[in-house]
Amino acid sequence: MEDTSLLFLLFLTSMPCRITNQANLTVSPSSSQFFEGDFVSLSCEEDDSSAGWTVRRNTSKQQRTQCGDGWGKPDDSSCNITMMVPHDSGIYWCEFNQSTISNMVNLTVTGGSVILQSPVLPVMEGDDVTLLCKTKTTPSNLPAAFYKDGSLIRKQPTGHMTIQHVSRSDEGLYKCDISGHGESPSSWITVTGDTLTCLCFCSFQHSQCDDNLMTVFALF
Repeated sequence: MEDTSLLFLLFLTSMPCRITNQANLTVSPSSSQFFEGDFVSLSCEEDDSSAGWTVRRNTSKQQRTQCGDGWGKPDDSSCNITMMVPHDSGIYWCEFNQSTISNMVNLTVTGGSVILQSPVLPVMEGDDVTLLCKTKTTPSNLPAAFYKDGSLIRKQPTGHMTIQHVSRSDEGLYKCDISGHGESPSSWITVTGDTLTCLCFCSFQHSQCDDNLMTVFALF
């Protein structure tokens, strides 16, 4: 398997910031994993106006770079990446005036042949969550095995798995495997009772972001 299918924690940056629920970063298509060559659109959405918000990211090679600065194509308060490559993997967020930021999303781009489509944003306790294991070149209804934190949890004949009424115990690292095609990268699924929970990793633990200072790690 390629390096992008391995889990590692990479310290990226520590920066003062203020988390806000006024703007949300949305990802289209809605997935935390993408194949190399895929298109993705990242949009900053705010109740009043999205004007002035920009999309930024941290990757293994660059920190706090803005859309258009060597990657992506800005479109008002959106950013389009037409041909994703593995080094586009990283943490993405919207930022206003270099101080106020939105929620963060972790995106993984693989050069492999299998991805796991899972929720980009934290899911609420009690909701149903559907995971899809898909290949790049064949129909997405092949039998697949699903894993949580490295342990097999279920084999499904059509490549779909639904977790009903999720709870905090369902939070963890998920991946899938399709026989003859390979294994997907791992993605973290966050379960929250809070609508304002953001995605961050502090001291190697998944936790609530601090309003004034956060230490951000990326999961690949």
